[in-house]
Amino acid sequence: MYGDPATIRKVLTELGDTWAVVGLSNNRDRAAYRVAEILQRYGKRVIPVHPKAETVHGEQGYPSLESIPFEVDVVDVFVNGSLAGAVADEAVAKGAKAVWFQLDVIDEAAFARTRAAGLDMIMDRCPAIEIPAL
Repeated sequence: MYGDPATIRKVLTELGDTWAVVGLSNNRDRAAYRVAEILQRYGKRVIPVHPKAETVHGEQGYPSLESIPFEVDVVDVFVNGSLAGAVADEAVAKGAKAVWFQLDVIDEAAFARTRAAGLDMIMDRCPAIEIPAL
């Protein structure tokens, strides 16, 4: 359901290449740092979203989704599961086309709200694992 192969393929290949990665900082030990690197290798523009607003992998960071001054296609969420639903709501408000929750992050209510708003959504999957398989 929330890791549907057709939806994964659509998000990775059809929805656009600008990805806001919420929780991305210059901490090389964090999964977000490595996943962003892989997404870039596959042609995605990765926008860091973190309170520190650091430049990561050559891209200017922003403290929040709403502070990004241009459209984003996909919001990839690397935050604690208890915070992920609020980020999904911010992605809807931002006008994103899809939301991606990382491995072990599942929020059924956020999934329902996001899908009802017309966005594609994937939960409990990692784009760095899925994209090479395409």
